[in-house]
Amino acid sequence: MLLYHGSKMIVESPEIRIQKYNKDFYFGFYCTLLPQQAIRWATRFDGIGYLNEYLYTPNDTLRVKQFPEMSEEWLDFIVSCRLGHPHDYDIVEGPMADDTIFNYVQNFVDGKISREAFWELAKFKKPTHQISFHTARALATLSFVKGSEVRDEE
Repeated sequence: MLLYHGSKMIVESPEIRIQKYNKDFYFGFYCTLLPQQAIRWATRFDGIGYLNEYLYTPNDTLRVKQFPEMSEEWLDFIVSCRLGHPHDYDIVEGPMADDTIFNYVQNFVDGKISREAFWELAKFKKPTHQISFHTARALATLSFVKGSEVRDEE
C-alpha cells in the first residue's frame, strides 16, 4: 500500500521527532493514504513542499490501533495524546483532527463545550486519514519510493 508524507524536504529515512506540541496520536512519523492531504501538509507554510511516497508493508508482530471513523474511543484517545500522555502502540491509524476539529477537541478538553456539542460540530467535516509510526520497528515497515516537489494550487 502506498502512503504519503508532506514535508518541507524529501524524507528518504523517516524518523520520529519530538515536537513542541503533542499530536493527535502523540509523537510519531505521520503519513496518509490521501495524496491531496499530504500536499496540504507540505505546502501549508509557504505554498511549496515535497510529497514523499512510501511503500508500507504491514508487520503482524507490531501493536496497531485502528480507528475506522471518529468515535468516542477516538476522541478520548486524541484528548489523552494531546494532553501529553504516551501510549504503547507501534502504529495508530484513523481520522485526523485538523485545525477546526482540533479547536473543537480543545474546547471539549477545556470544558467549553459538551461531548454532544463536539459531535454535532464534527459531523460536518470532510473525511481525513492519518497513520502514525511510533517506534523504530514501525518505521521499518516503510520503504521510500520517491519524493517530488509540490505547490499549493489554490
